[in-house]
Amino acid sequence: MKNAGVVVNGLSLWALTRILNTIYDRHSGGERRPAVFDIDRVRPDLRRFDRNFEAIRTEVEALLTDREGIPRYHDVDPLQHDISAVAEPEKRWQVFLLNVMGRRIEKNCRQCPATAALVEETPELFQAFFSILEGGKSIPAHSGIYRGYLRYHLGLKVPRERAPRMRVKDQFHEWREGGSILFDDSWEHEVTNEASELRVVLIVDVLRPMPWFATAINRATRAWLRLHYGRFTLRQPYFR
Repeated sequence: MKNAGVVVNGLSLWALTRILNTIYDRHSGGERRPAVFDIDRVRPDLRRFDRNFEAIRTEVEALLTDREGIPRYHDVDPLQHDISAVAEPEKRWQVFLLNVMGRRIEKNCRQCPATAALVEETPELFQAFFSILEGGKSIPAHSGIYRGYLRYHLGLKVPRERAPRMRVKDQFHEWREGGSILFDDSWEHEVTNEASELRVVLIVDVLRPMPWFATAINRATRAWLRLHYGRFTLRQPYFR
């Protein structure tokens, strides 16, 4: 994978995350850690997004009127090249970033203030963005390299016919508008998409709940990533 070779300030992200994941595994269940989580038990505060579904979708629909100006995932985050650019390269997986590891994207937040306000109020935020998957664009099986966060999805626009499906480890999820899921991005997951219409979800990544020592390490890592990889991401031409 291309992410194995990414180096920030002389430190391989792959090597760093392997060390940290070993620590987190002691507090998250390791190979027995869950793939999908109960939102109401683990992060009930995320239900604020569910309750504000209509306002969030209204802002997304406004953004989609100029979809050509929204970058593909690998355009703003080179780590995603293998899953965004290689499979079905003629189809687009676009992202509209709101927050990258604690770095608020001001110009984007101004375009969707209601969503941005909800993101800003989220405790232990790692990052947040809209994920826009073009009809017929699938996402190959892959695993997030960092186990320090859990990933929340809120379905905003979902095709009624042949709705895309996501597999997380051995569990399957079919998005529905207004429906949400919280899962462990570090398990292998993939999206099968045979629909002809757009699938749009809001993604909010939050720090994994762990005991105080592991959480302190996780927060420090987020700060380091914000200063280094987050800044590197925001140097991409889209943000200039």
